[in-house]
Amino acid sequence: MAYLGYARVSTHQQDLELQVKALLEAGVKQHRDFLFTDKASGKDDNREGLQHLLMKVREGDTILITKLDRLGRNTYDMIRIIEDLDSRGVAVRFLHDGISTEGRMGKMVVTILAAVAQAERDRILERTKEGRKAAIERGVKMGRKPIIDDEIKVKVKAAVDKGIPKAKVAKQFNISRQKVYDILVELGELETA
Repeated sequence: MAYLGYARVSTHQQDLELQVKALLEAGVKQHRDFLFTDKASGKDDNREGLQHLLMKVREGDTILITKLDRLGRNTYDMIRIIEDLDSRGVAVRFLHDGISTEGRMGKMVVTILAAVAQAERDRILERTKEGRKAAIERGVKMGRKPIIDDEIKVKVKAAVDKGIPKAKVAKQFNISRQKVYDILVELGELETA
């Protein structure tokens, strides 16, 4: 029986250090055959570190993970991974959550918590949609910024040359007022400060 550890952060800017330290303190050996890491979103279970862990683990081993959400955010995939490990005789312990898949109660708690995590993610997505809808109703433009080609730049310059206020020109071409100034500087109509 061996302890294998898994740590994950969502982006390359985040640090694995705290998770790795907790896994080492819990008994995982600091060796590539026992400690597996990923810097990737939890939505995708096709993560390199996770896949190596799943290939390496053997019957009787225990996988240690700091928190439930480090394994993944998708309820179905998390439960599928845990069920696969259980069928292979492998236990999973979530250190900070105080949860283990050992025994019937442990498996039930993990299933419930995974469902709660998915429900929370769904709520976040719903709030994001509602926020986006409210912003659009307030007139906020969503999506990519318009591409400003040479033809538009010439039209912007012509409008300014006609004496149209720069704020109105910006609104007419769906660009910021600062972009109007940037275009005029680029075309040599204004000097930079």
